[in-house]
Order: sequence, then structure tokens, then C-alpha cells
Amino acid sequence: MLAVLTANAPPQPTVEVSVTGLRSARGQLLVCLTTKASAFPDCSKDKGSVRLAVQAADAARFDVHAPGAGTYAIAVVHDENGNDKMDKAIFLPKEGFGFSRNPTITVGPPSFRSASFAVTGDMRQSIRMKYML
Repeated sequence: MLAVLTANAPPQPTVEVSVTGLRSARGQLLVCLTTKASAFPDCSKDKGSVRLAVQAADAARFDVHAPGAGTYAIAVVHDENGNDKMDKAIFLPKEGFGFSRNPTITVGPPSFRSASFAVTGDMRQSIRMKYML
């Protein structure tokens, strides 16, 4: 009889995200979870990031599975027209956005540091959406 040994990988930590302040249930939320400051807030420069789209109608609470323990930041865009990007008017976002830890927004997106949080196991993050136009 041949015994097969399998290593049980530790489960991925789950970040339960609750979103408040959506101005409509149209479209989707584009979610980015990254450990790289250089890839924040859009994840485009992080192949190891977690990206997902959540229907806005179902976005009051959803789970994001982190690849492992570490320091992460979450960015969320309310893509109301479903074109998979944040639309802008001149320099201002036309669609809503939000970040983990709800940092103060001045000019441009917040720093990774101001939005980052430690993940050591399952946890929760509450994100308040903001709209400029």
C-alpha cells in the first residue's frame, strides 16, 4: 500500500470588507488588495495582488482572501458604468472610491502607509465611499 503525504497549507486569511456610502447600486466595485506601496492604489504593478469585482448591489459586505499574513492596503472604486476603470473629469474622479482605514483624502490618493493594516489572521475592514462629483 502506497501512502501519499500531503502538506496541509495554512488557510488564507480572510478580510471581511464592509462598504458604506455607495450612492447607487449600479455597476460594480473594483477591489485591489496589495502589499506593495508602489502598486497602490490600482494594483497594476503587483502580479501578486488580489483583484476582484463585486456587483455594487451585493457590495455591503464581501470577503477578500489575502495570500498570507502581511501588511496590506485595500483600494475600492465604484465603477458605476461597468467599464472596468475609474472615470475622471479633468483631474477629479467622476466615480466613487474608498480605502482601508479610511484615511483623509487631500490631493490625490492616500499613501500606502496611511491605508495599510496588518493581517495575521481573519479580520474586518470598514470602508466609507467618497464621491467628488
